[in-house]
Amino acid sequence: MNEKEAAILEMLRRNPFLTQQEMAESLGISRPALANLISGLMRRGVIRGRAYILAEENRVVAIGGANLDRKFHLKAPAQSGTSNPASVTASVGGVARNVAENIGRMGHPVSLLTVAGNDSDWFQIEQESAGHIDLSHAALLPEKTTGSYSAVLDPDGEMVVAMADMEVYEDLTPQYIDTHAPLLMNAALAVVDLNCPKETVVHIKELIQRSGKELAIVPVSSPKMDRMPDDLEGVTWLICNRDEAETYTGIQVEDDASWRKAVRLLLDKGAENVVVTSGSRGVMAGNADGIRHYAAIGGVHVEDVTGAGDAFVSGVLHGHLSGFGFDDKIRCGLVNAAKTLASGATVRPELSAEQLKTEMEELR
Repeated sequence: MNEKEAAILEMLRRNPFLTQQEMAESLGISRPALANLISGLMRRGVIRGRAYILAEENRVVAIGGANLDRKFHLKAPAQSGTSNPASVTASVGGVARNVAENIGRMGHPVSLLTVAGNDSDWFQIEQESAGHIDLSHAALLPEKTTGSYSAVLDPDGEMVVAMADMEVYEDLTPQYIDTHAPLLMNAALAVVDLNCPKETVVHIKELIQRSGKELAIVPVSSPKMDRMPDDLEGVTWLICNRDEAETYTGIQVEDDASWRKAVRLLLDKGAENVVVTSGSRGVMAGNADGIRHYAAIGGVHVEDVTGAGDAFVSGVLHGHLSGFGFDDKIRCGLVNAAKTLASGATVRPELSAEQLKTEMEELR
């Protein structure tokens, strides 16, 4: 045991309810560095006390993609078979990472489990994420390339086509998850995206079920719906869009009746809360208390659609973690999505729990 590990144990003996931030400040190190030391002590079984678990019981663990997003903004409508004038921007992304940053900005401690290349793209992700996300558990694989996502957007900000290099996430294995099982067991909520292989998604679901914790599943795209578990027992939240719901349920969502039917089938598969989004048509959401439609926020100027879905998910989960009623949980998501649509950023930098509360009051 090194000097800092010994100091951590001594602090916890004196006050087992210390937060990681308080310990990090006392030791003069960053919170991610402290989290890494704590994780090592937990893996070795040195820290097992219930008091420390209580001090961190509101932690969120996001599992899945952390990409570098490149956006090509067309100057004019797209023309196939020729060169299209465009400007290019690069920003950090990935569904799990985006959700984690949103949640972190709203004041919840959040850790990210992901895999990446030991390259310049990961360095940029780390630099821009570390202020809001604990990245100390990420596995860097020198022989792999960090995930990337490239989107072509028309002059109105709507997506024309997107390309994704996500091969690295095949290394998000059950074995990697097991290495960080103590972190999951001590979390209030785990959020997994479908960049993870199906066997990993199922493994996480089983771990969460056994521990009595909560789990949210966030699909990435319709083609990856084959990574969904066959049943949804133990899933606290399933939040997907219409295309993803159609792929998983086999129900074509053509009107409110079929939309409601898709939500009902997902609930019948075992999910506790289900939300199916449909852009400007709003969302259909429900649980054991019933299913209802929620209208989208109107009058929004769309600057960029990238990140709006992740903002919706994060708003809903923030409401859930904050103990809001079901209607207000959905409204948190709708307002955060609307404000993100009007922003040029994938995760809007002004976001905070207080900011979202103010925006909800203004739009009520």
